[in-house]
Amino acid sequence: MNQMQEENKPFQDYREPGLGREMLAFFWETIKIVVVSLIIILPIRYYVVQPFFVKGASMESNFEDGDYIFVDELSYGFGDPERGDVVIFRYPLDQSQFFIKRVIGLPNETVEIKEGKVIIYNQQNPMGFVLVESYLDVDQETQGTFRMKLDGNDYYVLGDNRLRSSDSRVWGALNRSLITGKAFIRLWPFSKVAKIPRVAY
Repeated sequence: MNQMQEENKPFQDYREPGLGREMLAFFWETIKIVVVSLIIILPIRYYVVQPFFVKGASMESNFEDGDYIFVDELSYGFGDPERGDVVIFRYPLDQSQFFIKRVIGLPNETVEIKEGKVIIYNQQNPMGFVLVESYLDVDQETQGTFRMKLDGNDYYVLGDNRLRSSDSRVWGALNRSLITGKAFIRLWPFSKVAKIPRVAY
């Protein structure tokens, strides 16, 4: 008789009573971590650094097609582009496109290209000085004959591959408002991973 009573006992749930609450707490903590991470990462992604793939040959051989770089979008909020900076900007003739070039002429300067040389005229050098560009390949030549006086918000930019670059020689000066940032770190290819060096003229 006792055996029958044992068999007829109702089913009992032997799970730990707090297991459901623990799982809920775990998922809630995970959601909080994800949200906080996005709050931190998204501003960095969109307002501090952005990835950028180099397309085309206009900056060879310093930057080649397919190079993957990080763009510093913060520094120019506290200072202006300097000569030698490699900048990313919206193409003046089609602002949906982004270009990469090197800053050559600064606001209020006059830039002259003559006999394959780049000459800069400014307040400190009214007679002009020839820009020594050690970053160019030995077979490069700055073609054309141009002279341009820059306004207070304009920059003169050129590609490092002067023979295959659409730059200020073609479409004119670059307004400061179109510059989004400067090349900061190269992440690909792995053999060239490094901070982009600063140019000293």
